Amino acid sequence: MKVLEWVDRANILIGKFVSYLVWIGMAIIVIEVIGRYVFNSPSVWAPGYTQRTFAAYFILIGAITLIQGGHVRVDLLLNTRFPRWNALADLMNYSILVLWTGAMTYEAWYLFIDAWEFNELDDSALRHPMWPVNLALLVGVACISVQGVVGILRSLVHLITPGADIRPVRIKMGGNS
Repeated sequence: MKVLEWVDRANILIGKFVSYLVWIGMAIIVIEVIGRYVFNSPSVWAPGYTQRTFAAYFILIGAITLIQGGHVRVDLLLNTRFPRWNALADLMNYSILVLWTGAMTYEAWYLFIDAWEFNELDDSALRHPMWPVNLALLVGVACISVQGVVGILRSLVHLITPGADIRPVRIKMGGNS
C-alpha cells in the first residue's frame, strides 16, 4: 500500500514544515508584549496577524495530528479487544470526518476563489488580503480529508483482515520519517 504511505509522508512533511509557524506566532506575541508593556506602544497589526498565524497552524497540522492519533477519541468505545469492532468504529469515524472535511474543502475552495478574484481585504486597520487565510483553510481541510480517506482504506483492510500490518508511517521528531 505505497499510496497510503505516500499520503502519510506528504502530510507529515507538510505538518513538519508548518510547525514552524508557531515560532512566527510567538515572535509576533513577544514583539507585541515588548511594544505594549515596555514602550507603552501597542501595535494595530499584531492581534490580527497572531490570530491568522495560529489559525493557519492549527488547520494545517490537522492531517499530521490525525496520523499520530492526536485528535480527541472516546477510547472506551473505540479501543476494545475486538479488532473488527475497532476497524468498524474507525471506519464510521473516518467516514464522518471525510464527509465533513469534504464539505469544508468545497466551501474553502469558493472562499479562496472569491477572495482571490475580488481581492477581498480584511476589515481590520491593515486591510490585508484574505486569500492567504482562505488558502490555508483550503489546503488544511483538503489534507485532512485525504488523510481521512487513507484512514477509511486502512479501516476496510483491518475489517477484512484484522491482523494486516498497514499502520501509518511512524513520525520521527527532529529528522526524516
